Amino acid sequence: MFNLVTRFQQVSNQALSASMVVSGIVVVLSLLQLFFTNAWSIDSTDISNIKASASLKQSFNYGSINRKPKENSKIIFDLDADLTPLFNWNTKQVFVYLTAEYPGKSKDSSNKVTYWDKIITSKDDAKLALKNQRSKYSVWDYEKSFRSRNAIVKLEWNIQPHIGPLIFGETTSVGEFKFASAATK
Repeated sequence: MFNLVTRFQQVSNQALSASMVVSGIVVVLSLLQLFFTNAWSIDSTDISNIKASASLKQSFNYGSINRKPKENSKIIFDLDADLTPLFNWNTKQVFVYLTAEYPGKSKDSSNKVTYWDKIITSKDDAKLALKNQRSKYSVWDYEKSFRSRNAIVKLEWNIQPHIGPLIFGETTSVGEFKFASAATK
């Protein structure tokens, strides 16, 4: 009954149970620390000076029909954000991204696209001060045109911890812009 295999199994089970309890405590403490530093209500963000541009591009990958070009949109923006409350001892990195939400084809639908993103790996790099930053990504719409629709821009974030679940959120500040008409060539 008390052979070497049984003792090894008991020690392994106790070590695994203890590590799961410690991991659970780490997750709870890091979430509490984020809660008490008001990580979910970061209001020190300013998204301004948003300029939209649009062009017609031909691409078979994004829904070009009968080889006709589709509208493509990019933006230029200013961004000031202090994301240091998102960092604690359990934060591995923070993924931040600038999204625009605009109305869809029907009245009840909306579209959400990402224009820019960045991975922040340390608290020292968590203060963003971007001026005349060009969008990283071009945006293609399902429809033929953006039709000068209004869009609301938000800075969203995702905390990737060493231990625990991914944590999503967004800043309270928003910016607005109107999609530009496509430049014809």
